[in-house]
Amino acid sequence: MANAGPIPETTSQMILVTSGDWPAIAGRLQRYSRVSGSWQPVGEAWPVVLGRSGLGWGAGLAPPGEGPRKREGDGRSPAGVYRLGKAYGYSDLPPTGTALAYRSLGEADRCVDDPKAAEYNRVVTIGPDLPARWSSAEVMRRTDELYRWVIVVGHNSDPPQPGGGSCIFLHVWAGATSPTAGCTAMPRERIEALLGWLRPEAEPVLVQLPVASYQALRKPWGLP
Repeated sequence: MANAGPIPETTSQMILVTSGDWPAIAGRLQRYSRVSGSWQPVGEAWPVVLGRSGLGWGAGLAPPGEGPRKREGDGRSPAGVYRLGKAYGYSDLPPTGTALAYRSLGEADRCVDDPKAAEYNRVVTIGPDLPARWSSAEVMRRTDELYRWVIVVGHNSDPPQPGGGSCIFLHVWAGATSPTAGCTAMPRERIEALLGWLRPEAEPVLVQLPVASYQALRKPWGLP
Protein backbone atom coordinates (compact mmCIF):
# COMPACT_ATOMS: atom_id res chain seq x y z
CA MET A 1 0.00 0.00 0.00
CA ALA A 2 1.36 3.45 -0.90
CA ASN A 3 2.48 5.59 1.99
CA ALA A 4 0.36 8.75 2.11
CA GLY A 5 2.42 10.29 4.93
CA PRO A 6 5.45 12.59 4.65
CA ILE A 7 8.08 9.91 5.28
CA PRO A 8 9.47 8.65 1.94
CA GLU A 9 8.82 5.00 1.21
CA THR A 10 12.53 4.61 0.49
CA THR A 11 13.46 5.74 4.01
CA SER A 12 14.50 2.91 6.30
CA GLN A 13 16.01 4.80 9.25
CA MET A 14 14.11 7.17 11.51
CA ILE A 15 15.09 9.22 14.55
CA LEU A 16 11.92 9.97 16.53
CA VAL A 17 12.00 12.73 19.15
CA THR A 18 8.93 13.38 21.31
CA SER A 19 8.39 16.01 24.00
CA GLY A 20 5.72 16.53 26.64
CA ASP A 21 4.18 19.59 24.97
CA TRP A 22 5.06 22.49 22.67
CA PRO A 23 7.02 24.58 25.25
CA ALA A 24 8.96 21.62 26.72
CA ILE A 25 12.74 21.91 26.50
CA ALA A 26 13.35 18.20 27.15
CA GLY A 27 12.53 15.25 24.92
CA ARG A 28 13.13 11.57 24.30
CA LEU A 29 14.93 10.13 21.27
CA GLN A 30 14.38 6.65 19.88
CA ARG A 31 15.96 5.17 16.75
CA TYR A 32 13.96 2.96 14.37
CA SER A 33 14.75 0.82 11.33
CA ARG A 34 12.08 -0.15 8.81
CA VAL A 35 12.10 -3.92 8.29
CA SER A 36 9.60 -5.51 5.87
CA GLY A 37 7.47 -2.36 6.04
CA SER A 38 7.38 -2.18 9.84
CA TRP A 39 9.29 0.22 12.10
CA GLN A 40 11.39 -1.63 14.66
CA PRO A 41 13.13 0.10 17.62
CA VAL A 42 16.92 0.10 17.63
CA GLY A 43 18.62 0.17 21.02
CA GLU A 44 17.42 2.14 24.00
CA ALA A 45 15.83 5.57 24.09
CA TRP A 46 17.82 8.50 25.47
CA PRO A 47 17.14 12.06 26.65
CA VAL A 48 17.67 15.13 24.49
CA VAL A 49 17.23 18.85 24.97
CA LEU A 50 15.36 21.11 22.56
CA GLY A 51 15.20 24.85 21.96
CA ARG A 52 14.65 27.25 24.84
CA SER A 53 11.10 27.82 23.54
CA GLY A 54 10.33 24.15 22.85
CA LEU A 55 9.02 23.05 19.45
CA GLY A 56 7.34 24.84 16.54
CA TRP A 57 6.32 23.63 13.08
CA GLY A 58 9.16 24.11 10.64
CA ALA A 59 9.73 23.70 6.90
CA GLY A 60 10.51 20.11 5.97
CA LEU A 61 8.79 17.11 4.40
CA ALA A 62 5.53 17.54 6.35
CA PRO A 63 3.03 20.41 6.13
CA PRO A 64 2.59 22.34 9.38
CA GLY A 65 -0.30 21.40 11.63
CA GLU A 66 -1.91 23.06 14.62
CA GLY A 67 0.54 24.70 16.98
CA PRO A 68 3.27 27.36 16.89
CA ARG A 69 5.34 28.00 13.78
CA LYS A 70 9.11 28.26 13.84
CA ARG A 71 10.74 31.53 12.83
CA GLU A 72 14.29 32.87 12.86
CA GLY A 73 15.52 33.58 16.36
CA ASP A 74 12.46 32.26 18.19
CA GLY A 75 14.36 29.60 20.14
CA ARG A 76 12.17 26.75 18.88
CA SER A 77 13.37 23.44 17.52
CA PRO A 78 11.51 22.45 14.34
CA ALA A 79 8.59 20.05 14.64
CA GLY A 80 7.84 17.87 11.61
CA VAL A 81 9.83 15.52 9.38
CA TYR A 82 13.31 16.36 8.11
CA ARG A 83 16.01 14.74 6.04
CA LEU A 84 19.45 14.54 7.60
CA GLY A 85 22.47 15.96 5.83
CA LYS A 86 26.21 15.90 6.21
CA ALA A 87 28.19 15.81 9.43
CA TYR A 88 30.78 18.23 10.77
CA GLY A 89 33.16 18.16 13.70
CA TYR A 90 36.35 19.44 15.23
CA SER A 91 38.41 16.34 14.44
CA ASP A 92 40.05 15.49 11.14
CA LEU A 93 38.17 12.19 11.08
CA PRO A 94 34.63 11.37 12.29
CA PRO A 95 33.83 8.67 14.84
CA THR A 96 34.51 5.10 13.72
CA GLY A 97 31.74 3.76 11.53
CA THR A 98 30.48 7.13 10.29
CA ALA A 99 29.01 6.83 6.79
CA LEU A 100 27.52 10.31 6.39
CA ALA A 101 29.56 12.78 4.38
CA TYR A 102 31.88 14.51 6.85
CA ARG A 103 34.03 17.63 6.95
CA SER A 104 36.16 18.97 9.78
CA LEU A 105 35.43 22.53 10.88
CA GLY A 106 37.98 25.33 10.64
CA GLU A 107 38.27 28.76 12.21
CA ALA A 108 36.74 30.41 9.13
CA ASP A 109 33.58 28.27 8.97
CA ARG A 110 30.26 30.00 9.63
CA CYS A 111 26.56 29.17 9.47
CA VAL A 112 24.78 32.24 8.17
CA ASP A 113 21.62 33.24 10.05
CA ASP A 114 21.09 36.64 8.43
CA PRO A 115 17.77 36.26 6.53
CA LYS A 116 18.80 38.93 4.02
CA ALA A 117 22.01 37.19 3.02
CA ALA A 118 22.34 35.07 -0.11
CA GLU A 119 24.11 32.47 2.06
CA TYR A 120 21.24 32.27 4.57
CA ASN A 121 21.00 28.87 6.27
CA ARG A 122 24.24 27.62 4.73
CA VAL A 123 27.55 26.55 6.24
CA VAL A 124 30.23 28.53 4.42
CA THR A 125 33.93 29.27 4.73
CA ILE A 126 35.11 32.86 4.85
CA GLY A 127 37.98 33.59 2.50
CA PRO A 128 39.13 35.71 -0.43
CA ASP A 129 36.29 34.38 -2.58
CA LEU A 130 33.68 34.81 0.15
CA PRO A 131 34.08 37.81 2.45
CA ALA A 132 31.76 38.11 5.46
CA ARG A 133 29.02 40.08 3.71
CA TRP A 134 26.22 39.20 6.12
CA SER A 135 25.13 40.88 9.34
CA SER A 136 24.98 37.71 11.44
CA ALA A 137 26.53 34.25 11.36
CA GLU A 138 27.34 31.50 13.81
CA VAL A 139 30.95 30.47 14.39
CA MET A 140 31.06 26.72 13.76
CA ARG A 141 34.45 25.99 15.36
CA ARG A 142 33.29 26.95 18.82
CA THR A 143 35.40 27.37 21.94
CA ASP A 144 33.28 24.74 23.74
CA GLU A 145 32.44 21.14 22.89
CA LEU A 146 28.87 21.68 21.64
CA TYR A 147 29.82 21.33 17.98
CA ARG A 148 32.40 18.58 18.54
CA TRP A 149 30.03 16.55 16.34
CA VAL A 150 27.20 18.06 14.28
CA ILE A 151 24.60 16.52 11.97
CA VAL A 152 22.73 18.94 9.71
CA VAL A 153 18.93 18.87 9.89
CA GLY A 154 17.29 19.70 6.56
CA HIS A 155 15.01 22.42 7.91
CA ASN A 156 14.06 25.34 5.63
CA SER A 157 16.60 24.22 3.09
CA ASP A 158 14.88 23.57 -0.22
CA PRO A 159 15.23 26.48 -0.86
CA PRO A 160 15.66 28.52 2.34
CA GLN A 161 12.88 31.02 2.94
CA PRO A 162 14.13 34.24 4.58
CA GLY A 163 13.19 34.30 8.25
CA GLY A 164 12.02 30.69 8.31
CA GLY A 165 14.81 29.56 10.64
CA SER A 166 18.38 28.49 10.05
CA CYS A 167 21.38 26.52 11.27
CA ILE A 168 19.46 23.59 12.77
CA PHE A 169 21.64 20.70 13.90
CA LEU A 170 21.86 17.63 16.05
CA HIS A 171 24.82 18.29 18.36
CA VAL A 172 26.39 17.72 21.77
CA TRP A 173 24.49 19.16 24.72
CA ALA A 174 25.71 21.39 27.54
CA GLY A 175 23.64 19.32 29.98
CA ALA A 176 20.20 17.87 30.57
CA THR A 177 18.79 21.20 31.78
CA SER A 178 20.47 23.47 29.21
CA PRO A 179 18.21 24.13 26.18
CA THR A 180 19.53 25.12 22.78
CA ALA A 181 18.78 28.05 20.48
CA GLY A 182 16.69 25.73 18.26
CA CYS A 183 18.73 22.59 17.73
CA THR A 184 18.35 19.14 19.31
CA ALA A 185 21.24 18.17 21.56
CA MET A 186 22.36 15.10 23.47
CA PRO A 187 25.37 13.62 25.29
CA ARG A 188 28.50 13.24 23.17
CA GLU A 189 28.45 9.45 23.30
CA ARG A 190 24.88 9.47 22.00
CA ILE A 191 25.57 11.56 18.92
CA GLU A 192 28.60 9.36 18.28
CA ALA A 193 26.21 6.40 18.37
CA LEU A 194 23.99 8.15 15.82
CA LEU A 195 26.94 8.80 13.53
CA GLY A 196 27.91 5.15 13.66
CA TRP A 197 24.35 4.04 12.91
CA LEU A 198 23.08 6.40 10.20
CA ARG A 199 23.50 5.32 6.59
CA PRO A 200 22.96 7.68 3.62
CA GLU A 201 21.44 4.88 1.53
CA ALA A 202 18.73 4.50 4.19
CA GLU A 203 17.63 8.11 3.48
CA PRO A 204 17.28 8.79 7.22
CA VAL A 205 14.80 11.29 8.62
CA LEU A 206 14.32 13.11 11.90
CA VAL A 207 10.74 13.28 13.22
CA GLN A 208 10.08 15.71 16.08
CA LEU A 209 6.65 16.15 17.70
CA PRO A 210 5.01 16.87 21.03
CA VAL A 211 3.47 13.65 22.31
CA ALA A 212 -0.14 14.73 21.64
CA SER A 213 0.68 15.53 18.00
CA TYR A 214 2.61 12.29 17.70
CA GLN A 215 -0.40 10.32 18.91
CA ALA A 216 -2.71 12.14 16.48
CA LEU A 217 -0.35 11.70 13.52
CA ARG A 218 0.94 8.24 14.31
CA LYS A 219 -1.46 6.39 12.03
CA PRO A 220 -1.73 8.86 9.10
CA TRP A 221 2.04 9.32 9.00
CA GLY A 222 2.79 5.62 9.48
CA LEU A 223 4.85 6.24 12.63
CA PRO A 224 5.84 3.47 15.04
